[in-house]
Amino acid sequence: MISTLNLDVGVKVKLNWGMRIGELSKATGVSTRALRYYEQQGLLRSERRTNGYREYAPESVEVVAFVQDMFHAGLSSDVVRDILPCARDEHPRGDCTELLARVRRVRDDLVRQERQIAERRRRLDTYLAEGYEALPVC
Repeated sequence: MISTLNLDVGVKVKLNWGMRIGELSKATGVSTRALRYYEQQGLLRSERRTNGYREYAPESVEVVAFVQDMFHAGLSSDVVRDILPCARDEHPRGDCTELLARVRRVRDDLVRQERQIAERRRRLDTYLAEGYEALPVC
């Protein structure tokens, strides 16, 4: 859908946003409910049409993919919001040193969890390899 932006200088510029929430949901595989949450958290931007529909810019597909990746990595909405400008080639808000430290802490927690899971898997493998013969028949 084409929209008109009225600038103070009296010039009208047409912007082509055009992707509604359902289309963005289909393009990304993310529910409309989650997309609304992303918007509420300041992770995703939309324009409201006069009819109240949300419309998203084409780059929103990449933004949603980035947000999903960060959530799957264990980052909170607050951290994602802070690093999102980096994904948009913008300068992040606030203290970059603290932001990097927060992301490193999340990464370190993931590494620790991976080690714990690997150890649990090793124990189960040992149990199954050694204890299988001694188990009663089910």
